Amino acid sequence: MRLTSFTDYGLRMLMRLASAPETAFSTAELAEEFGLSRNHLTKIMQQLARGGIVETRRGGGGGARLGKDPAKVRLGDVVRLLEQGQDLVECFGPTGGDCTIGGCCRLKARLRHAETRFIEDLNRSTLADIALPAREVA
Repeated sequence: MRLTSFTDYGLRMLMRLASAPETAFSTAELAEEFGLSRNHLTKIMQQLARGGIVETRRGGGGGARLGKDPAKVRLGDVVRLLEQGQDLVECFGPTGGDCTIGGCCRLKARLRHAETRFIEDLNRSTLADIALPAREVA
């Protein structure tokens, strides 16, 4: 299974937030750290906020911080949230794509099972398990 860059960067940002759960990180500092545009980062943060994983505040002293204890954020749930709308294969989409073997396909059920097991396996780990080491203040 290949995750989108949206999910990849979302997980990286959560790893950074989990390294200092009480700290609010600005979009500018996170964008610089991860080498991506503030616009892209904002879209990721909005999705994480809609999912209740992060809290965001605008203005001075604002930024993004974890909305939950990192030990209670399951990685599979994060991946599921960030991968919404990204079907593993075309035939999983609402229209079924251009598949011509839908009526006799034996692969689809196995792929769905594998996708479910992938998320279940990730859910055995939490954000606390993968938090980046805390940075020392100079």
